[in-house]
Amino acid sequence: MSEQRVTIAITDGVADVRLARPEKRNALDPAMFEGLVLAGERLRDEPGVRAVVLSGEGPDFCAGLDFGSFQAMRDGQRLSATAELPPTDGPAKATGQRAAHVWTTLPMPVIAAVTGNALGGGLQIALGADIRIVAPDAVLSVLEIRWGLIPDMTGTQVLPELVGRDRAKELTFTGRRVSGTEAVRIGLATRVADAPREAALELAREIAAVSPHAVSAAKRLLESSGRVDVSTQLAAEQTEIGALIGSPNQKEAVAAGFEKRAPDFRD
Repeated sequence: MSEQRVTIAITDGVADVRLARPEKRNALDPAMFEGLVLAGERLRDEPGVRAVVLSGEGPDFCAGLDFGSFQAMRDGQRLSATAELPPTDGPAKATGQRAAHVWTTLPMPVIAAVTGNALGGGLQIALGADIRIVAPDAVLSVLEIRWGLIPDMTGTQVLPELVGRDRAKELTFTGRRVSGTEAVRIGLATRVADAPREAALELAREIAAVSPHAVSAAKRLLESSGRVDVSTQLAAEQTEIGALIGSPNQKEAVAAGFEKRAPDFRD
C-alpha cells in the first residue's frame, strides 16, 4: 500500500485505517495521496466492513502538504499529480480531491479521529468523513491561504455545508487555527473526546452492530440531502424504504427486537 503510507486493519466489521507517516506529521506527499485513494477504493468493495475509523499514527492526524510539495509549487509543479492512480469516473478528478472524496463514496460510515494537527489538506481529508471526533486541544485550519493557495481537495464544497457560507469564508480567507472545542461549536467537528481514536472505534463497533443495509441507505440519503431538489430526495426516501421493508436484515432486526437477543445481520 504505497510505501505503507496508509495501513488497514479489519476487526469484527470495523476497518481501522491510519495515515502512517508520523515522523512527518502524516504530511501529504504523492505516496500518501495514492495510499489514501487506494485504501478508500479497497474498502468500498471489501466484504464484511460495516464502519471505518480514519486516524493518524503519532500525535497528529495530518499536517497537510509536505514541504517538498510547496517547494515544487514555486516552479509551477504539482507533485500530487505524479501519484500513480487508475482513472476515475467520479466527480473528483484531481488526486487531492480523490483522497478526500473517496471516503464519501464508501457505503459504510467513516469516522475521523482527529488529534494534534489537521491542517490544510489534512483538514480536507477529515472533512471527507461522515463524523469527526476531535481532541479538545486538536488544531484545525483551512491553512491554504497562508501559502497563497485555496482549498482544492473538495473543501469549498463541504466546508460551507458544515459551518455556513460566511464562516467558511472567514476560515478560508484568514487560515486561522481553531481548537477541537471550537471546531465542535462551529460545526466543523461532531464532538470532542479525550481519546478520539478509542471513542471512534467504540462508535464504529456500535454502528457495525446494526443493519448494514439500513446504514448504507441512510448514508446515501443524508449525502444527497440539500444537493438534489426536494422531490428527488423524497422519492429517494421511498425507494430506499421500499427496498428495506421485508428484506432479510429488516426481518432479522424485528425478530431480534421481539426476542430480546443480539441480531445476526448478513452483508
